[in-house]
Amino acid sequence: MTASWLTPRRIRAHALLLAICLWTVYAIDMSTPGLRDRNGLIKGTDFLHFYTLGNIVLQKRGDLLYNIQAQAALLRKLVPEAAGNLYVPLYGPQVSLLFAPFARMSYPTALTVWLLLNAVIYGACGYLVWKQCSNLRGEPWTVLVAALAFPGFFHLILWGQTSGLALLCFTLAFLALSEDRPYLAGIAIGSLIFKPQLGLAPAIIFLFAREWKVIATAILAALAQLSVGWLFYGTPVTSEYVRSLRHVGDVMALLEPRPYQMHSLRAFWSLLIPWTPPAFALYALTAATILALAVRCWRSTATLGLRYSALMLATVLVAPHLTVYDLLILAPAFLLMADWAVGGAERSAAMMSVLLYLCYPLFLLGPLARITHLQLSVIAMTGLLFLIDRDRKMSSNPYIT
Repeated sequence: MTASWLTPRRIRAHALLLAICLWTVYAIDMSTPGLRDRNGLIKGTDFLHFYTLGNIVLQKRGDLLYNIQAQAALLRKLVPEAAGNLYVPLYGPQVSLLFAPFARMSYPTALTVWLLLNAVIYGACGYLVWKQCSNLRGEPWTVLVAALAFPGFFHLILWGQTSGLALLCFTLAFLALSEDRPYLAGIAIGSLIFKPQLGLAPAIIFLFAREWKVIATAILAALAQLSVGWLFYGTPVTSEYVRSLRHVGDVMALLEPRPYQMHSLRAFWSLLIPWTPPAFALYALTAATILALAVRCWRSTATLGLRYSALMLATVLVAPHLTVYDLLILAPAFLLMADWAVGGAERSAAMMSVLLYLCYPLFLLGPLARITHLQLSVIAMTGLLFLIDRDRKMSSNPYIT
């Protein structure tokens, strides 16, 4: 049972109201003529960076991949309305190759195609995971409306980011594990190398859980993806990529201009404590605790859905850099936890339902942390992980494949 006041009808109503509000705001914001929205930002925001990377491929100018100022000059030529935009080039060389086809289109067309592609990925991933949730199959409309209202999806479309591809990797990994195909799961996890911060927690969890088949193919998949960029650009560009990663701390202020939009333990402590050394020490300590809980959950007899949810929560919490649009990867975990809550023990199910419900507004209230210096979403996600850890022995019933 869920919390008595969180009935499916009420959840649908609240989710519908939230979805209407979010997408109405988006429509109004994007309704301006030209490429600037009502806030003066370039439409698609981060997609402009990927569009520039794709053009670097077409121009065969690998020397520009990790040159901030040179890229800024190029994007001004490509999209004059974007003059003044600056992006920190930290993606692997292989990412630029993915966006080469988009660079052959005009920016508005490329952006439209990219957003539609991400919407299809999100819908497909949600549908495939929902099919694994036996307790939610009778609530298709509730799931659909909740998916439309999910803040991670809203911010993915708003920012034009690559989190949809990360969601696809995590979804394919879950489906492979549900069919006892660890090698395929490893390939999906290793493909996250384009966003290496999202692979940190899975790598540690699978290592301590001795999932050697997953680890082996994950390493091979990551190396194969990086090799594509190396073969295309050569060693000098690859070396520049490695150098950029080593010196990421030097550009952190540019990389995270809005710290209140970050939703991880590192951001939590950085917002709460203005002194870097103690904030980082607390991040390291709490991240180690979260990883230990996630490892314990993974090695337990709990259902795969619950164990994978613990892994996903740890992924978000431990990531050294996680912006609001990356919360999209939690969509499968929310489905799996909701499915368990419907059929779980009454007290635990009620607590999990309430926390899942609260995460929706808390993911949107990040800007409030500018005043409170407290990122409440991190507390809610940590609470969900502790609930899974507490009830892992009670959750071996086959609610989830």
